[in-house]
Amino acid sequence: MRPKKKSKSEIVMNVKATPYAAVEEIIEKKLEDIATILSSSGDRKSRLYENVLNIVEKGLFKIALRRSNGVKSSAAIFLGINRNTFTDKMTKLGITCGKKK
Repeated sequence: MRPKKKSKSEIVMNVKATPYAAVEEIIEKKLEDIATILSSSGDRKSRLYENVLNIVEKGLFKIALRRSNGVKSSAAIFLGINRNTFTDKMTKLGITCGKKK
C-alpha cells in the first residue's frame, strides 16, 4: 500500500527540529521547481546557481527596503550587512530605492 501524500502544512508540522529546519525544507522544495524551470539552458553552460542567487538576493533586498520604508541603512541592518555593501549590491542588482522625497 502506498503512503498518502502529505500536504504542505503536514510537512511543516512534522518538522520537529526548529523553524529554521522547516523553512529550509520549504525552500528546498520550491528550489526544485525553480531549478526545473531555469535549467533548460540547451547546449550552453548552465548559469543556474548564479541565476538563483541573484533572484534570492534581489528578493531579499526588495523585502528589506519595503520593511524599512526605503531607508537603506535600516534595510542593511535588517539583512545584517554594511550599508555600503547594501548600496553597492543594490546597484549591481538594478534595484532603485523608490523612496519618495
